[in-house]
Amino acid sequence: MIKITYVEHNGREHTVGVPQGGTLMEGARDNGIPGIEADCGGACSCATCHAYIDSAWIEKLPAKQPMEADMLDFAYEPDATRSRLTCQVRVTEALNGLVLHMPERQA
Repeated sequence: MIKITYVEHNGREHTVGVPQGGTLMEGARDNGIPGIEADCGGACSCATCHAYIDSAWIEKLPAKQPMEADMLDFAYEPDATRSRLTCQVRVTEALNGLVLHMPERQA
């Protein structure tokens, strides 16, 4: 399991194990992490799994694909550098220790 830390908007942290090959969204959903709604179930069609990647980790993630970048326009207060849709980020060994922050609310 890959350790991922999800930080709620209020600062409460949840460090959980997420299976390699799954997505950050699935890790939040499967571990009952508040703040990730994932209304579309991971189809990259809603932006309700938006999160801010901790700045120390931005360069370690794969680049945003055009569809994800387009959907982030619908996210609540997106940040051009730190915002990602968690359904589009696959968990790999390289992400062990990743920290991400939830927005105040989802779109």
